[in-house]
This record gives sequence, structure tokens and C-alpha cells, in this order.
Amino acid sequence: MKCHEVDFEIFGDDMQIIEVELDPKETVIAEAGAMNYMEDGIGFETKMGDGSKPVKGVLDSLMQVGKRVLTGESIFMTHFTNAGQGKKRVAFAAPYPGKIIPIDMATIDGELYCQKDAFLCAAFGTSIDIAFQRKLGTGFFGGEGFILQHLSGDGKAFVHVGGTVIKRELKGETLRVDTGCLAAFTKGIEYDIERAGNLKSMVFGGEGLFLATLKGTGTVYLQSLPFSRLANRVIQAAGIGRSKGEGSVLGGLGDMFGDN
Repeated sequence: MKCHEVDFEIFGDDMQIIEVELDPKETVIAEAGAMNYMEDGIGFETKMGDGSKPVKGVLDSLMQVGKRVLTGESIFMTHFTNAGQGKKRVAFAAPYPGKIIPIDMATIDGELYCQKDAFLCAAFGTSIDIAFQRKLGTGFFGGEGFILQHLSGDGKAFVHVGGTVIKRELKGETLRVDTGCLAAFTKGIEYDIERAGNLKSMVFGGEGLFLATLKGTGTVYLQSLPFSRLANRVIQAAGIGRSKGEGSVLGGLGDMFGDN
């Protein structure tokens, strides 16, 4: 289905808010709990799914719920619709320090892959699905795990990344990235993981055991401060304990040698 056409404005620097402007009958979908404020005339309804496709029976509904559970998100999404007269605005807040990235899906061939907690909101008609990593090694050792969020449509979508965002355009070259710092990438980018050098470098280098390898032609979005890294620092400062790190399920091995 064709997505609704919405306008927007982003406020703030490190703790951003996005205002989405809706014409009468236009709808924006968002993660449950993301709404910050809304003007009179905006109605909202919590539903199972993004509403981009009609649900065909109970089995299809259960499958949609199961996909949301796998991504670690709420099984519900909230649909905000302008039920009044004239333009109305509804605002959504970023969950932690970082940047909100506006994506015009029509300009990137209608597809975006992002970390499973990056989606914030999107124009109605956008499909929010999951994408499994095909390679066992990528899923097991990669910071994104087996599952990425797959956004598709022809409208505007908004994702949130931690810290500062870096946008890189790849034209056939290869880029190696800390697995936790990979935020999103477009169709045409091949994502894999590789060992971070020799055994000495892996254990004592402080960069984690594995790196994400990105190659192909497309756009890559990187984040300077993954939420897991921020949480690790807070936990360590509070003396609660040490974490395994965002890069890998085996990333905590370096902690035994003083790695953060």
C-alpha cells in the first residue's frame, strides 16, 4: 500500500523530539510508549502490528505477535490519526541520548535494515518486519544478533541511534565496524562478521573479538554510542557488575584482562 505523506520537524540536539504533522485522516505509527505529546484532534489506537497489510485470521495475528516478541519490542504498536480539522501535530521522544534519523524510504528503493530497537515511528503504510541473518556466525557473534528490523515502504520513517550518527556511502568498497556501532544500512549492503585480528589483538586490543564487515553499494549509518555501551558504563560506575559488551556474546572475555 502507498504510505501516508507526513511532514515533520526535529527539535533538540542530544535528547531529540520529533513532531509529525498530520493532515486530516493521516496516520503515523509508533512504538508503544514513544509518544511525548499530541494536539487536540489527534486520536490514537493500540493495535497488534503496523497495519500495512490486512491480518488474515488468528494464525496470521499470532505470527505478527511472535515477530514482535523476537525483536524484544512490545507486541503492540500505537496508531495516531488526525481525526480533527486542519493540520495537527503529535510528538515522539528519543529513548536515550542520540540522534533521530529521518529516512525517505522512496529514495532508498523502499527498504532499510536497522538494529532491532532503532525504529521510532513512521508514516502509516510502512511495514516493520524482521530479517534473520542467514549465516550462523553473523547471528551468534554479531552485535545485532540473528534478528534485524526490516522497514519497507515508500513514505517517511524515523529511526533513533545512540550518540552521533555517521552516514557513509559505499560504492563497492569494504568498511569494518565495531558490531555495536552499526545502526542501519540500505539494500545492496552485505553484512557479515570477521575475527578482529590474531588472538593477541582479540584478547588485549580492547576492540572486541569480532568486527562487522560491510561491503557493496548503498548507505550505512553508524552510531558513536550504542546503548549497550552506555548501559555498561553506568553499571560499572554503580558497582553493580560487569557486562559482556555490545560486540558479541563472547565479548566479556576481554574483561578478564582489563578490557572495557
